[in-house]
Amino acid sequence: MSEKPANAVNTVNRAKMYQLVLFPLNNGATNVYYVLILSYIATFGANVLSIATIFASVMVTGMRLFDAITDPIIGALIDKTNGKFGKFRPFMVIGNLIMATSVILLYMVTPIIPADMMALRYAAFVGLYAVWVIGYTFQTSCTRSGQAVLTSDPKQRPLFTIFNTVGSLLGMGAMQFIGPILATNVTGDYNASWFAMITPIGIVVSIALTALAVIGIWEKDQPKYFGIGGGKQEKVKVSEYVAIIKGNKPMQRLMVAGAGCKLALSIATNTTVLCMLYGCMMGNYGGLYLPMMVLGYVFSVPFFILTVRTSQKHGQKASLMRYVSVALICYVGVLALLLLWKQGNAAFNLSILVDGKLSLNLYTILFILCFGIGYGAYYATADMPIPMVADCADYETYRSGKFIPGIMGTLFSLVDKLVSSLSATVVGAAVTMIGLENLPTITTPYAEGMNWVVIVLFCVIPMVAWAATLIAMKGYALTGTKMKEIQAVNNYRKVLIADGMSMDEAMAKCKSLEDVPAQYQSV
Repeated sequence: MSEKPANAVNTVNRAKMYQLVLFPLNNGATNVYYVLILSYIATFGANVLSIATIFASVMVTGMRLFDAITDPIIGALIDKTNGKFGKFRPFMVIGNLIMATSVILLYMVTPIIPADMMALRYAAFVGLYAVWVIGYTFQTSCTRSGQAVLTSDPKQRPLFTIFNTVGSLLGMGAMQFIGPILATNVTGDYNASWFAMITPIGIVVSIALTALAVIGIWEKDQPKYFGIGGGKQEKVKVSEYVAIIKGNKPMQRLMVAGAGCKLALSIATNTTVLCMLYGCMMGNYGGLYLPMMVLGYVFSVPFFILTVRTSQKHGQKASLMRYVSVALICYVGVLALLLLWKQGNAAFNLSILVDGKLSLNLYTILFILCFGIGYGAYYATADMPIPMVADCADYETYRSGKFIPGIMGTLFSLVDKLVSSLSATVVGAAVTMIGLENLPTITTPYAEGMNWVVIVLFCVIPMVAWAATLIAMKGYALTGTKMKEIQAVNNYRKVLIADGMSMDEAMAKCKSLEDVPAQYQSV
């Protein structure tokens, strides 16, 4: 960045470090339920409530028709909200309470319904899931849209990915670690007792993370940070949203990229897929699941550092494309190794811990390297599209003068939930195709065809999703250089409006970086 002029004026909205650390915990709070619901609801429906496996899987995706209605409505509500407690905090708190209540009723009360009242079980299963969807949309939308007020500094926004991952590890990671331990050592499987034990644990973790996130956004959740007009921001009619999104090409491409990243993560980390890989195929779920998860997180650490540095230097587009490419290349190796797997052949079988002792072979070492580097790269980029939503919101303000982070956040949230739920349907359908009536768990023996299901779900679909991400990002216009221009133009327009100009006058006076005085460019 060039040296600042002597009379430079600081108009950039920057966050304090504690705000950058705490607010992303909102994503960790919702990711608790991401694990509790989207990873286990099909298993719960089939194994606990005795609901048909294919119904439990398809229902998760089918419910997105309901989401298609609620998401834009909630996004519009966020954009129009400007009360005593701000724009985002009410939706964070209310959303979390809705999810907690619905999950308690779903996992701890519905199993009490007698088996001979199956119609009531089906109704409660669908109804409570629908209520949970509303709460999930309330809170997840704030993670995406709240970044637009947290900071507009292009060097700070990439840091959100790191702190977001820390929050995810505290939320999603906690559930992923505690869940298998309870299933293996306490309840013996993912049964009714397991769901009754994991539910209150998850709720406590989520509430704590939500409280910290509210503290993080508290100071920024006020009108002076809402777009370039602040309290003067004009209201946007719901009928205008379609035209706005149609004109926001970067947001369209980001939705495709976000879907690709999320689909890859959702399917490759699905509990059923991992049970088939480490338990059914390799025969040692207890000795492989947690070690491989830990190794994946260890490999991801350097990639988080690399992604932030690349984002700050070249922009988030360059960083996302570079490391998704690394993941795609590494998973070619993972695919080759899984194709070499032979049942009963120790030389082509994963082995890390056997009877508590370290036991490695060449096949395992190669798998760890290919999987570890690939997982590290894609785990570091999986949530990178989230801070890029704020860039798209700023671009919309730059393009039209409208500040609509709510609708941007809910659109992205809708894509997030669509692909997340699609993963459950894909897994359920794949399992049904090889003749299994129930989703495999840690006690399910290997069945013919499982290896091909794992190859497709664990490797092929994620690789196709990453390819789609790269194609979408190729034409993404919001490079690092472009974002610096957008921020400078928006910041100067805000100054003009504060000095008495109307929105239309400020938009006409400042259209590009050339119209921005030097003191407002390098701040």
